[in-house]
Amino acid sequence: MREAAILASGYQPPSMELNDEVLIQQLGERNEKAFEQVFKANFKNLHGYVFSIVKDEVMAEELVQNVFYKLWDKNERLAISGSITAYLYRAVYNESLNYLKHLKVRSAYQSHNSWQMKNQTDSAAKKILFTQLSENLHRAMNELPEQCRTIFQMSRFEELRYREIAERLGISVKTVENQMGKALKILRIKLVDFLPLIVLSLFNM
Repeated sequence: MREAAILASGYQPPSMELNDEVLIQQLGERNEKAFEQVFKANFKNLHGYVFSIVKDEVMAEELVQNVFYKLWDKNERLAISGSITAYLYRAVYNESLNYLKHLKVRSAYQSHNSWQMKNQTDSAAKKILFTQLSENLHRAMNELPEQCRTIFQMSRFEELRYREIAERLGISVKTVENQMGKALKILRIKLVDFLPLIVLSLFNM
């Protein structure tokens, strides 16, 4: 009779494992013993399952712990239909997917950020390069003989043909060609550091 009364009262001996229905009820009441039983019974298998998804042992442990933390934190709001184990597997699966999505977003952001920084660096480098080129070109042109400089400017900046230059200056086309050749030769020497990428394309040679 005494044993029947004890069982009727809902008392569970410490050594007796609780079934899912009772566990869910007691988890909602923040019963530490019930939580401990669920944790010990499922943690190892859940960890292995999550590891198979995220391929990171430490992160797998953290994700499973997050699920158990949420399980404990929900208490009276806990809504589980079916077995606790199935619920936990669904929970860690969703937690793993969220983590992988976060990794993907972070990777995309880092790639975009690296690309943006590279473009900004390249753009800044180009601005510096063209500023240096402009300064050196201006200095080098000022050092050209007057006729040579005039012919070069009319050809490259006014985009006049050799014949048009010859007519404007009252000289022969051959003289224009010789003076342009002389100008280009002098400028190549004075701007040798810029030749590989910029000056060659500028002179279209």
